[in-house]
Amino acid sequence: MKIKQNLILLLLFGFFFAPAFAQDAEIPDYSTTPRDKVPDQYKWKISDIYANDQLWSADKDEVTKLLDEIQKKAPDWTTSAAKMLEMYKLTDKLSMKLFRIYSYAQRQFDMEMSNSKFNKMKGEVQAMYVDISMKLNFIDDDLLKMDEKKLLGYFESEKGLAPYKFGVEELLRSKQHKLPLAEEKLMSLTGLYSSNISEAATILNDVEVPAPTVKFSDGNEVELNYANYYKYRASKNPADRELAFSEYFNNQKKFEGTFAILFDGGMKIDLFNARARNFKSCLQARLFEDNIDTTVYYNMIDQIHKNLPSLHKYLKLKQKMLGLPVLKYTDLWASAVKSVTKLYTYNQAKEMVQEATKLLGPEYASGLKEAFNNGWVDVYPNKDKQSGAYSDALYDVHPYVKMNYDGDYSNVSTLAHELGHAMHSWLTNKYQPYSHSNYTTFLAEIASTFNENMLTEYLLNNETDDNLKLFIIDQFLERARQTIFRQALFAEFELAMHQMVEQGNTLTAEWLNNKYLELTREYYGHDKGVTQVEDFIEIEWSKIPHFFYNFYVFQYSTGFISAMALSENVITGKPNAVDKYLGMLKAGNSDYSIKLLQNAGVDMMTAEPYDAAFKRFDDLVAEMEKIYERVSKK
Repeated sequence: MKIKQNLILLLLFGFFFAPAFAQDAEIPDYSTTPRDKVPDQYKWKISDIYANDQLWSADKDEVTKLLDEIQKKAPDWTTSAAKMLEMYKLTDKLSMKLFRIYSYAQRQFDMEMSNSKFNKMKGEVQAMYVDISMKLNFIDDDLLKMDEKKLLGYFESEKGLAPYKFGVEELLRSKQHKLPLAEEKLMSLTGLYSSNISEAATILNDVEVPAPTVKFSDGNEVELNYANYYKYRASKNPADRELAFSEYFNNQKKFEGTFAILFDGGMKIDLFNARARNFKSCLQARLFEDNIDTTVYYNMIDQIHKNLPSLHKYLKLKQKMLGLPVLKYTDLWASAVKSVTKLYTYNQAKEMVQEATKLLGPEYASGLKEAFNNGWVDVYPNKDKQSGAYSDALYDVHPYVKMNYDGDYSNVSTLAHELGHAMHSWLTNKYQPYSHSNYTTFLAEIASTFNENMLTEYLLNNETDDNLKLFIIDQFLERARQTIFRQALFAEFELAMHQMVEQGNTLTAEWLNNKYLELTREYYGHDKGVTQVEDFIEIEWSKIPHFFYNFYVFQYSTGFISAMALSENVITGKPNAVDKYLGMLKAGNSDYSIKLLQNAGVDMMTAEPYDAAFKRFDDLVAEMEKIYERVSKK
């Protein structure tokens, strides 16, 4: 995931992959070791950004000088193509240096979070960013004031402007939704308070809702905060699982009225922004940013509903493997397979990722080799290092991958995931100008999930231990359940909330509870005898912070489906599949996301990628059942 913490995944998907492995490989433990005592071979090369703080300070001063120079040229920068090109080059230079000084501070802060120096440096750059953003607002305004024919003529007469044409065309596309400057300033002022509602919901959830005290079958009386709820819902004891769910959500229900008001306010902020900018709906307003037609969203929901039998078949197998007379929603986070006793050294993990992606050819392989050999990856935990994993990239340096490697399978999968992001950035930066280097969120998770899928297929083809293969399939199918189906359910619920407020209604706790329970029971086959969804699940919506992110979650589902379809194309040897996929990674944001994905061989406006993905899902369910039957007889 690209600059996303595992805590976010925990809240949204409700899982970490944390199998109990017995150690058969030596994994270094630097978790209590000061940063400067960790061997350099396991640390990323921060010196590739700046060799020392003095050079960082010099570039920080240079950013200020560049801003002054831009402001001096601002009055007449649109009077000729040459002056426009000069302005674009200056803003590119400023932007690259700004992100470079920020990355230098942020990367080091993440490695030593107790170091106040790095925190101070980071804060200084963040303050600069706010100031610079305000002072560069004139650029879009000046472009929109220009005669469109004259503006586009500049791109014909000055070929050096070519890298900026797509961005200008994007701006012109949004012209009908831009407001006069005075009104735009008023709209920008809503930023002073627009996040308050989501922040209030977060504080209420994470701090102010008191945790109930619950006694479980092991005799422990625990405070059922989120961490303990997460622990006990995966208990081997079904009664403990149900107790964790019921106590946790019955306690949450006491605050349903407050959460309903917050969610109503959050959806109406989206409604205000959509109507102020003359959009027909909140969904249209959000998808307009990436030029994605609303049919992509509706098609995703329709295709998931069409393929719910695939989910139900998997859940019936899970019930069988858990040995339960009835599968309940409270059983879904229990592991259906035995723990696997295997650890992988970091060197083994590197080799596995390289072998799993070998089909992508020599250029991709050379990028991975460079990542492993030239200081892209920070491998192990150290004292005061930020938890979780991420990938981030600097256009004029290279990607950086943060790991906290501990040797289990999930860490190998995470390494493949983050390197998927890194290689996407590396290839984009290699082939695109700076103006086309920032690929969209809609595409971001595809490259990472693609690598995880390739790793799964590689291990299934090369491992001989049935228990390990069973575990790997279970991990994949659970990830698919929680990323495809769970996120689609969230997306459908989010759409329903927005449609309610668009019709002039107020979101009440009663409506929210009923709608969420209705959708959850439909998705999990409650009325078909697949999964029993208890009434107390109705309040689960209040625990999902991403509902305040304005139609964000659907991209997890579409991204996973796209990655499955693309990896299937590559693995099965579909003509030109590798070149098409790499072409998408190299394209950055040089075109619209849907077009780039179509060029790669996936059209999310059709049923085809969903059919391909769910065929593989069904095949894995069948293979899991076959291996389970074989293992059960031993």
